[in-house]
Amino acid sequence: MNIYDESLKAHEKWNGKIEVMSRCPIRTREDLSLAYTPGVAEPCREIAKNYGRSWDLTRRGNLIAVVTDGSAVLGLGNIGPAAAMPVMEGKCALFKEFGDVDAFPICVDTQDTDKLVDTIHLISKSFGGINLEDIAAPRCFEVEKRLKQLCDIPVFHDDQHGTAIVVAAALINAFKVTGKKMGEAKIVINGAGAAGIAIGSLLLDMGFGNVILCDHKGAIYEGRADLNPTKQEMAAVTNRKKCTGSLADALRGADVFIGVSRPDLVTAEMVSTMNKPIVFALANPTPEIMPDEAKKGGALVIGTGRSDFPNQINNVLVFPGIFKGALEARAAEITESMKHCAAKAIAGLIPEDKLSPEYIIPSAFDKTVADAVADAVVREWSARR
Repeated sequence: MNIYDESLKAHEKWNGKIEVMSRCPIRTREDLSLAYTPGVAEPCREIAKNYGRSWDLTRRGNLIAVVTDGSAVLGLGNIGPAAAMPVMEGKCALFKEFGDVDAFPICVDTQDTDKLVDTIHLISKSFGGINLEDIAAPRCFEVEKRLKQLCDIPVFHDDQHGTAIVVAAALINAFKVTGKKMGEAKIVINGAGAAGIAIGSLLLDMGFGNVILCDHKGAIYEGRADLNPTKQEMAAVTNRKKCTGSLADALRGADVFIGVSRPDLVTAEMVSTMNKPIVFALANPTPEIMPDEAKKGGALVIGTGRSDFPNQINNVLVFPGIFKGALEARAAEITESMKHCAAKAIAGLIPEDKLSPEYIIPSAFDKTVADAVADAVVREWSARR
């Protein structure tokens, strides 16, 4: 039986991966009066007088909405909200397991941007944060941007920023292992969707070096005629030498390849044209190049999204901790500087004397990661106050 068959049987057995559990005893009349009517009227009145008390008197202060429209689910594409539910439940289970953060899955049956934004905004007072998940580009950019303007709680599209943060963390340590210097690297990112654009933006903001984004037509550069508005914005700040041509052309002399695209797009020969290569091939389940092929091409450090190879670059290292910290700090948003601090906190969990080409990022099962990220987020938010 393969993993897909095993998972299907497990889901039939579980009948859902999360459940609601009561935090208050309801065994006596007094219990009932305290938890519900008539006693519950008093916390309601208190919150009506002081909105901030909703964080103290309800579970809102530890509750995240995991929201999707089902338009870009894993590698399955636009399969709709009902079919997305197993993934959203899984995400909620990870929030609880790794960050002790409660999360609830919400699968919205619309792919109209206005309706999606309105729906999420209208339910936002029930939650302490919004984790957007598996919403297709370019709509995801607009949805997140508008929700950040409307909501008074953090809004975070994990496919974008969670991926970017964990990639940055891995790259910090990969630079140490290979001796590469910040600001001097040529970084090629294949895949100009939500993840690729967010990775490129964060790496530029953190000062890693020159970024070249590639899509299925090759290098993105300022003046290329077929770019959508989001790609045009990225073209204005990336690819400073206006490199043109294919992915293979872009990789010549590059220090880093980051793939968030499709399987089997990169060959060992392409890697061999790079400069002391760092290869993060993150397409799942089959990466852009398999690790053994990347090694044949001379890759010094290799990361994938898979758990069966060293250096698994996985969002689970980010989202539980970043939301845990944002909730603790009662932050109204997740800022760019928080993302920087989160990446550095993850990278810093590996002592420099332990770093190696096969060990640049903590394990997804390292329970210290969420607290380290949360602490960094709280410190950064507090410093801004």
